[in-house]
Amino acid sequence: MSDSPAPRGRGPEAPSAPRRHARTLDAPGADPSTSSTRVNARHAESTRLTPQGPPSGRTTGLPARALADPHLVYDPLAGDGPKDVVILGSTGSIGTQAIDLVLRNPDRFRVTALSAHGGRVALLAEQAHRLRVNTVAVAREDVVPELREALREHYGPGEPLPEILAGPEAATQVAASDCHTVLNGITGSIGLAPTLAALEAGRTLALANKESLIVGGPLVKALAKPGQIIPVDSEHAALFQALASGNRADVRKLVVTASGGPFRGRTKEELAHVTVEDALAHPTWAMGPVITINSATLVNKGLEVIEAHLLYDIPFDRIEVVVHPQSYVHSMVEFTDGSTIAQATPPDMRGPIAIGLGWPERVPDAAPAFDWSTASTWEFFPLDNEAFPSVNLARHVGELAGTAPAVFNAANEECVEAFRSGALPFNGIMDTVTRVVQEHGTPATGTSLTVADVLEAETWARTRARELAAQTAEARA
Repeated sequence: MSDSPAPRGRGPEAPSAPRRHARTLDAPGADPSTSSTRVNARHAESTRLTPQGPPSGRTTGLPARALADPHLVYDPLAGDGPKDVVILGSTGSIGTQAIDLVLRNPDRFRVTALSAHGGRVALLAEQAHRLRVNTVAVAREDVVPELREALREHYGPGEPLPEILAGPEAATQVAASDCHTVLNGITGSIGLAPTLAALEAGRTLALANKESLIVGGPLVKALAKPGQIIPVDSEHAALFQALASGNRADVRKLVVTASGGPFRGRTKEELAHVTVEDALAHPTWAMGPVITINSATLVNKGLEVIEAHLLYDIPFDRIEVVVHPQSYVHSMVEFTDGSTIAQATPPDMRGPIAIGLGWPERVPDAAPAFDWSTASTWEFFPLDNEAFPSVNLARHVGELAGTAPAVFNAANEECVEAFRSGALPFNGIMDTVTRVVQEHGTPATGTSLTVADVLEAETWARTRARELAAQTAEARA
């Protein structure tokens, strides 16, 4: 693009060797003695900035070990050239928009590997060729011949094809590959293993896969270094940016906004007979079917409340949800002096993706801005917890912690599929999820959560949700 930003030091004569060092950048309150420290990224602790602490006698609003903190910069591979990026879930909504951003900013980003489930092989091959990636990973081994053939159609005769990895662990393998940033745009709890792999390998993690935190919060916290996670969900990218404007001691409340989905304003009785087509007709966002239905039930907002608690270490009673139909204000931070800082852009995920990939720098023209010469109205409404009980249920399982969030998430995924197939009515999604959570009970305390615990809880929850959905379908027949 003619108006793209100037290259960051990479010209025709710039060295092409990969960047191998970490850095710290100056920020308000940082100790100057820690600036520009360089250490080997493969063996070092995270490099970070310590924001200015509160004056003596004041309490801290955000603990120093919050997973996401805009005042801390983790940069595992410092240098002046484009950041090497791995994109997980490249053929999905997040992945395709990330690729659009990368292609418009070749001086800033270079994609080295892609992963996808394998349902859109032709698109994956096209992406690999346009980006000239080193590696392509697919979860479905059965599509490898089709993928190889699709790649040959794009690459010239005798031109080597990218390496192909296949199988359930393929995304996890590329998540740990040599790069600066891993963008996890996978949908569902299958994104947990790649999240853990990226963190353990020392990569910056641009996290759009909220389920990683929901089902494996303690596991993620145990691995993540300060500043290593940059949230990509629009709401959490908004909170992240708003938090950058204040002192950690002065945060009173996080306010997460919800569009209200396609059923805003309807009562629980009015929701009894809505169809799948109705639920997929989101008024402001174009997303995949599971996420869209989660927006219709507001389960997505419940998951985001849990995610906000884990990312920013704010108690659940200080995280509020408000309905904002226009989806212009993506979330807000209320400070102790009564000021509220809101982050606002037109609905477009390329903005949050640019924050995830580019932070602490911004990417010019990543997404459209408002036309302030045009009049507009922004509305805010309280959440109807009777019609949409998912947010309060999410708070409950978040407070229970342990395997409860994994049970909530897995049961919901099964119930969404049951709704799409006609086995459950719309209200049956949350009725069934609630029953599964109740049957699971309170997780055991005093023990550390393991991946095996999460998988076992998910398997039980999925099985039980399918059983209950089948009973509902039989009763309705």
